[in-house]
Amino acid sequence: MSELSGALSALLPDWLPAQRWFAGKDRPIDAVRPAGLTVLAGPDPLLVHAVVDVVQGDRVEPYQLLVGRRSGIPEVASAAVLGERFYEASGDADLTGGLLDRMAAGGSAGPLRFAAEPDATLEPGLRSRPITSEQSNTSLVYGGQYILKLFRKLSPGLNKDLLLHRALQEAGCEHVARVVGSISGELHGEPATMGMLQEFLPDAVDGWAMATTSVRDLLADPDRAADEAGGDFAGEAERLGVAVAEVHADLATALGTESADRGELDRTVRAMTDRLDQVSAMVPELAVHAPALRGAFEAVRAHESPISMQYIHGDLHLGQVLRTVNGWLLLDFEGEPAAPVAERHALRSPLRDVAGMLRSFDYAAHQRLVGQPENADVTRHAMEWARRNRAAFCAGYARADGPVGDPREHAYLLRAFELDKAVYEVAYEHANRPDWLSVPLAAIARSTDGSE
Repeated sequence: MSELSGALSALLPDWLPAQRWFAGKDRPIDAVRPAGLTVLAGPDPLLVHAVVDVVQGDRVEPYQLLVGRRSGIPEVASAAVLGERFYEASGDADLTGGLLDRMAAGGSAGPLRFAAEPDATLEPGLRSRPITSEQSNTSLVYGGQYILKLFRKLSPGLNKDLLLHRALQEAGCEHVARVVGSISGELHGEPATMGMLQEFLPDAVDGWAMATTSVRDLLADPDRAADEAGGDFAGEAERLGVAVAEVHADLATALGTESADRGELDRTVRAMTDRLDQVSAMVPELAVHAPALRGAFEAVRAHESPISMQYIHGDLHLGQVLRTVNGWLLLDFEGEPAAPVAERHALRSPLRDVAGMLRSFDYAAHQRLVGQPENADVTRHAMEWARRNRAAFCAGYARADGPVGDPREHAYLLRAFELDKAVYEVAYEHANRPDWLSVPLAAIARSTDGSE
């Protein structure tokens, strides 16, 4: 293993920044230190489960990789070649099929433990294929029956995604896919979740794809109003609001709630203003809106009605939901990928999830306008779509009588959460997609100048 350890230390500093799931693109890599290497298959082909510590200044973060070696590197893994002898093996179906087989059989390999859920019987022997869409983790589909999420950036303890899926499943929630297996291990001597296996729904449709198709159809027929277009999404938006409210209610039942005190409101405002200060320093276009944003955040202190705090999704948007023949499902309960573990597990107001989805409707409405010449009529049409679907989502949430009732009755708090999310989006777009920076900045401008 010394050869592999040396190869990872030498090769990963250049390879990692090009990976979609690597979260440390904001600063250079000083060193990569292998922290755990476990042989899962071999010797030819060889499969090694690797945990590496990525050192970036005063920040050290662990990541999980599957490393393969064989006499001839398979074509499917060619894009993930690490060096002359090793490759990242998540795309090698000959090797990754063994992960499902191990969960079906149960047992361990070094510090890794493979298990089916107590009420699940897994079918072994299925080949895998990786999901190619952009994700902050890596997902493998087995025979159209299961999907395994391998958590790339690791954290100690039970991963929030697995924790909340198990809690919702036990509560009888209809809006999550069933968990059927898991892979766990150790992270510097502490237990950690490495992977989560769920039922795969091959006929499900991504919420973002449905919403943006609706926007496309509307903009292609500019003489029609949003409620007259053939691809009107408002009915689905309302049903999605119902689903989110029911998930919130099930999480509250399964894991409990707390009431926010005055100190919690103060901490919330401080976190919002701290983020605003940090992002304004990086993005001058945001700084001009800082006084109005600060006023919206300070208004949270005046909120008098009780605020219920609970586990929430934490990073809810249209890309985190699937439409099946039976209704909407929510995915990926980890929370914001860049947030610290403690922050992801903190109890929050369900209004944060509502705000995240409302921001996502705004993104869906404007995504076809990014990089295009300004056109007032097209922008007006896109805004009409956004307003209609945002209202429908809130109406659905209110109809389901979730933990916060009608979100629109908490206008100041919901507005502050939306604006805080938009500030987060400004930071993300500035660092990753500068062409998209106009989307959150325009939303902030509309909200703070009173035009929305």
